[in-house]
Amino acid sequence: MLSLNKLINKLVKGKNSDAVQIPVEPIIVPRPEHAISRKQISQNALNVLYTLKDAGFDAYLVGGCVRDLLLGHEPKDFDVATNALPEQVHKLFRRSRLIGRRFKLVHVRFGREVIEVATFRAPPEAHGDVDAQGRIVQDNVYGTLAQDAWRRDFTVNALYYNIRDFSIIDYTGGIADLNTGLIRLIGDVETRFREDPVRMLRALRFVAKLGLRIDKATEEGIFDWGELLKDIPPARLFDETLKLYLSGNAAVTHELLCHYSLFDYMYPQTAALLHQEEDNYPRTLLMKALENTDARIAAKKPVTPAFLFAAILWEPVRQRMQLLMDNGMPEIPSMQRAASEVITDQIQRVSIPKRYSLVTRDIWTLQPRLTKRQGKRAFKSLLHPKFRAAYDFLALRSDAGEPLSELVDWWTKFQEVSATDQQTMVQELGGTPQGQKPRRKRRRRRPAAKKMQDQE
Repeated sequence: MLSLNKLINKLVKGKNSDAVQIPVEPIIVPRPEHAISRKQISQNALNVLYTLKDAGFDAYLVGGCVRDLLLGHEPKDFDVATNALPEQVHKLFRRSRLIGRRFKLVHVRFGREVIEVATFRAPPEAHGDVDAQGRIVQDNVYGTLAQDAWRRDFTVNALYYNIRDFSIIDYTGGIADLNTGLIRLIGDVETRFREDPVRMLRALRFVAKLGLRIDKATEEGIFDWGELLKDIPPARLFDETLKLYLSGNAAVTHELLCHYSLFDYMYPQTAALLHQEEDNYPRTLLMKALENTDARIAAKKPVTPAFLFAAILWEPVRQRMQLLMDNGMPEIPSMQRAASEVITDQIQRVSIPKRYSLVTRDIWTLQPRLTKRQGKRAFKSLLHPKFRAAYDFLALRSDAGEPLSELVDWWTKFQEVSATDQQTMVQELGGTPQGQKPRRKRRRRRPAAKKMQDQE
């Protein structure tokens, strides 16, 4: 295992031209000199901290919760770092469980709240814990508080709140970077991005969420090493997609992903068409969908990933459907086949679980059906379990510039009026009211003799 001095020398040296000289000894910010109060900390997190302390272990709040509290934001969750081994932590808490393979963690559950407890980590062994591309594959190497700090991704995430004296401990210059509004990767940029390319996505998410800016060396690294995202498992990129787009800052986050070309590696079908399109319709539709998502989250309304994926992948589906129709395939089968092909290609990069992809398909396949309102079709569409999502998507398409306003107005009214008025609306289109079958033309029977004569 690397010594602490060798570790710091290895991390501070490298291509980070903006890197500052960080002393080995940490900066200690005493309680009177910072704004974090125990009143702002979850009582369950405090219970975990005090239980570990009373058992003789060191215990610290760490990471995003400390960063957010210092910036005046309400933390989404609270993480704890300790020198206790995972098995020791597990024994202290009745409602806890061990998770993780690459690195063991303990989840301590208090009702719906989960406090994540991690043991201090040391740097990975060069030969046994890192693959040929530089990614960490084995991380169960335990260390000290200082080693744990230097192993974290960004300086602003390497701050520790000590429950013993309520001070903040800073080994990497995180306090200074918070004060200047910087997101700075700890150590050599290429090495750290190779260890975990998802750090690039995390950096952009923090920029969108916190209003910070990326330091020069970290920014250059994102441009240089974005293609490393191709090697990340699709299931993990699905989780990152939800964090990026369903955290209340989807519109800004998307612009950042496109600016740094990371969207190209995650959603290549859509990205290729966005680059080629001369008109603004595809980008307008997607941005309106993301703005609506942000508004719903701000209003604490439910959002579904299925609608998000329907918007992100709509342009590839629309164009592929049109190509199939140009080759003679009917509209609805064209939509069904285009949906299947686009999703099949997409899950090679970002996995979409069936519980979402099936709903996404329904939203798409209902689009051509909503244009067919004669007879019973309007009532069947209205009763479809995903009608509301499909209707919202139709309205989104109209807002983005497609000539669908009259159709949207019709469906808006159709949902609001009585059953009798609904039948009248369908009749006005030249259809048949619900429950009434059209008259079938009666065929006249031919005489038996005539029939036999024809057969002869």
